[in-house]
Amino acid sequence: MKLLIWSLLVLCPFAMAAPNGGLRVQGEPVEHSFVIHNFKTESGVTLPEVKIVYGTYGTLDAAGDNAILLPSHYMADMHGYGWLIGLGKALDPEKEFLITSELFGNGRSSSPSNTPEPFHGPRFPMMTIRDNVKAVHTLLTQELGVRHLQAVIGFSMGAQQAFQWAVSYPDFMDRVVATSGTAKTYGHGIVRNESEIGAITTDAAFEGGDYKTEPEKGIEEFALVWTAWLYSQEWWRQELWKTDAKPGATLEQTIEEYKTHFIPNADANNLILQLRTWERHDVGATPGFAGDEQKALRSIQAQVLYMPSATDLYFPVGDARYEAQFIPHCTLLPIPSLWGHPAGAGAGPADGKFLNEHIGGFLRGEPQS
Repeated sequence: MKLLIWSLLVLCPFAMAAPNGGLRVQGEPVEHSFVIHNFKTESGVTLPEVKIVYGTYGTLDAAGDNAILLPSHYMADMHGYGWLIGLGKALDPEKEFLITSELFGNGRSSSPSNTPEPFHGPRFPMMTIRDNVKAVHTLLTQELGVRHLQAVIGFSMGAQQAFQWAVSYPDFMDRVVATSGTAKTYGHGIVRNESEIGAITTDAAFEGGDYKTEPEKGIEEFALVWTAWLYSQEWWRQELWKTDAKPGATLEQTIEEYKTHFIPNADANNLILQLRTWERHDVGATPGFAGDEQKALRSIQAQVLYMPSATDLYFPVGDARYEAQFIPHCTLLPIPSLWGHPAGAGAGPADGKFLNEHIGGFLRGEPQS
């Protein structure tokens, strides 16, 4: 069986959903890294230095006004938006300057696995979505000379970052696109994330995060819990897992593939850090809003295209409807898909076409409905 679509989106260089549902391959982004010294986290810990790995496509024009930011999703690298970039897609590197930033904790940007003591492993501080946004704002303004963005476009944890950008830096971008992600993680999402963390930490090999070898059994159980939430129940009933399976593959084989190959070579502490970042996100906790997410959402100045997946079990469409009513300039456009959460990254045969058509039109100023 070839790698499953979710793994393609997270790990494979520029795997793209073509309009007919096939995969196309585009060129590589240019990889860069940026170091910030004495970075103070929201938790109060100051790290002597943090590194952000990021990719760029295209060139910043002389006016400096053609930049679009695409912040990464869970455990992804700079290639996570291939479904949106290239010929016939919503984003054209020949016209726009695209920046794909990598979250803290992915194993390439500063993470528990690559930070020296006294902050190695389980001693790495909690990182919030706001920590990530603050660091990338420094990267854009100090390293790249970007003073304004055409848009911030994010899937999943990238959508969390997109909303935070709109609250923390309300006049820094013209538009925001959020697919399969909300501005706050609500109680049910926290329970789900905690179940995945528990699957890792109950492996005896975890040893409180100071493991000598990766807790492989715990990571496999984490992947199995993750898979149970990844797609819709109807997706499983209709056996849409066969879309990418070899002829004759069984459900049991497919489940085993997810369990053992979901994120190859993953580090347990990295997985947990990003889950904590995810579950603690709340735009209402931004300074000045006193924990009121409604007030924070009302402060957004950018035009917003809010695209939840109609069948997402991670970020349910009901949460998106709740939030959208408070955002002043918001179009709520659910993705009509059975592919659950990864529909927001073009996973299903029709999802990529739907996303590219509507995101492209939104960026051109066309009304979406």
